[in-house]
Amino acid sequence: MRPTWIAAAAALLACAQPAAAEKTSLSVLKLASSGPVFLAQDLGHFAAEGLEVEFKFFTAAQPVAVAVVSGDAEFGVTGLTAGFYNLAGKGALKIIAGQSREEPGYKLSAYMVSNQAYDAGVRSPADFAGRSFAMTQVGSTFHYMIGLLAEKKGFDLSKSRLLALQSIPNMVSALKGGQADTAILPSTVAVPMFDRGDAKIVGWAGDETPWQLGALFTSPKTLEGKRATVERFIRAYKKGVAAYDLAFQKKGDQAATDKALDILAKYTEQQKGAIAAGLPYIDPEARFSAKDIAKQVAYWQAQGQADKTVDAKEIVVTSFVQSLD
Repeated sequence: MRPTWIAAAAALLACAQPAAAEKTSLSVLKLASSGPVFLAQDLGHFAAEGLEVEFKFFTAAQPVAVAVVSGDAEFGVTGLTAGFYNLAGKGALKIIAGQSREEPGYKLSAYMVSNQAYDAGVRSPADFAGRSFAMTQVGSTFHYMIGLLAEKKGFDLSKSRLLALQSIPNMVSALKGGQADTAILPSTVAVPMFDRGDAKIVGWAGDETPWQLGALFTSPKTLEGKRATVERFIRAYKKGVAAYDLAFQKKGDQAATDKALDILAKYTEQQKGAIAAGLPYIDPEARFSAKDIAKQVAYWQAQGQADKTVDAKEIVVTSFVQSLD
């Protein structure tokens, strides 16, 4: 038998060994709206919760959601689309926290007009009526934003020509070449276009039609089978949101702002000036608007893009983060 002091020393040594981090994964886009997860990663908030998070990057919102449904990622954070709601309506996804919002004063998404259309009199968002509109896909966030604008300004969207061009670079080319009269584009794309004289900016979506643009979500399987993991992930995420709020919305700590911009530039692969010019609003407590999500579902159902059986109340989970309404 080993001496008592040897056994005690062995026990102390075992306790001193750090527990292995639990591996999890997140599907995400390389956008500033994903800033809280990037900050949570590099500021050590995920690690402090005992999580080792692998980022899986995509170039469009729908694959982010599909990755969670397929099990390729346990969490996802991105913009909300008709496709997302169809998957969620089938019980495959649950919204657990908020991400970006379009809000007044935040220059996130620009109303753009081609030079040719501008010269022809399209000088404001109200003039988009009856004009061709470039977007990525039917059911995309761009599609929803033009739908909101049509509702507000009272024009019939069916009389506009919606061009589903599959990617933002294609949208840019169509607008620059005059094949599309109008578009809504992220400021990181819109502002350089305007500066080059390729197109005109005539307004901002946040000023015209505020809405809950993005969310953090997971699958019911993860929610039910790894609830402790979800709780730890959200705690770290909320700390990332708080860091984002301090750096970009409270704007009281220049050192925090500079550090946060460095982190976002690393992950988004964009210039810091472009990032700072087009940051979205994110609720400081990571809350989301359940009321607005219900409005989105109803809109897509009316457009025939979401199944009538989708129930917005079944999509959201408020036990981790409260709804705004």
